[in-house]
Amino acid sequence: NIKLFKLLKDLISKENQIIRSLTSSYQNSYSNSIILKLKKYSEIKLIGMGGSTLGARAIYSFLKDKIKKNFIFIDSLKPKNDKIKNKKSFLNLIISKSGNTLETITNANILVKKNHKNIFITQNQKSYLMTLAKKLKAEVIEHKNYIGGRYSVLSEVGMLPAQLLGLNETKFKRFNNLIKSKYFINELIYNVSFISKCVLDGKKNSVILNYDENSENLFKWYQQLTAESLGKNNKGIFPIISSMPKDNHSLLQLYLDGPKNNFFTFFAVSKQKSNQLDNRNLFDKFSNLRNKNLDQIVQAQRIATQTVFKRKKIPFRSFEVLKRSEETLGELFCFFVLETILLGRLMRVNPFDQPSVELIKTETSKILT
Repeated sequence: NIKLFKLLKDLISKENQIIRSLTSSYQNSYSNSIILKLKKYSEIKLIGMGGSTLGARAIYSFLKDKIKKNFIFIDSLKPKNDKIKNKKSFLNLIISKSGNTLETITNANILVKKNHKNIFITQNQKSYLMTLAKKLKAEVIEHKNYIGGRYSVLSEVGMLPAQLLGLNETKFKRFNNLIKSKYFINELIYNVSFISKCVLDGKKNSVILNYDENSENLFKWYQQLTAESLGKNNKGIFPIISSMPKDNHSLLQLYLDGPKNNFFTFFAVSKQKSNQLDNRNLFDKFSNLRNKNLDQIVQAQRIATQTVFKRKKIPFRSFEVLKRSEETLGELFCFFVLETILLGRLMRVNPFDQPSVELIKTETSKILT
């Protein structure tokens, strides 16, 4: 723990550029005037891959009850080319750090037209998308070259979409407050220490038991963050997302009595609006469900699962969100980014690069030539 405190202090004091993007002092490469100009668009297609879309997807899903606009995420090679009813309220947002991402280029070729309103977020360098933007006379917002996609959620890549959704960008930026909180720092250190011990004990599968459907995309973002940052030099953690309580009826038996190479993360959002059960049709041994709602039943299943895990000495940690908001999501983003970087330092891998991914890109290019 002393070593972790020192690593964290060193990370913060050296003004790491990735860390700076989490803070309230980070300057976006777009102005508020752009947001005001783009607010009229009610339907937005976000075209990108990996870190270019996962952060915005996480925000959209987690806070969708507060969002009135329609976001369509084009992040596969089977894009839906929906007919646009009102072209004046439609916007394409194309994101790629390098400007040369094959899938993004392919989808843009099919979906992006000159008569559309198009905004590009890409690095300020010569690339295919930069050339395309100039050809289409589209506006370009700079993607900072020192921020990798998986770390970009609180930079332009995540915050421009968030603001277009009508969310408050400043509320996400919780880092300055968090690093002053002893509770936050202690919890961060405890969690990194817990995961590190699990890995040293041979438990390298990180299974996220997610009890909140709206958080699935948050953990897809976390999955990329963990896998790309730590999966190097024959080291790493394999993040697996498990949808609960559905997986009680498919995977739980394996989790309880299968190989002991997993550690678990329970995640839930409490006090959610949910349907009340009909007391008239509850009888016999199910009469205990009277006056209960769906959230109470899911909560009971989660607590029961944790109780059994304790009994079987299966390692786990638990997160429970009390309020669904920009601030909460901003804290989760900061927590998981710091956790991942610190784990990288302990494993002695560079958490900021992804050298092997480039091999696939090179081989794909050879085949298509």
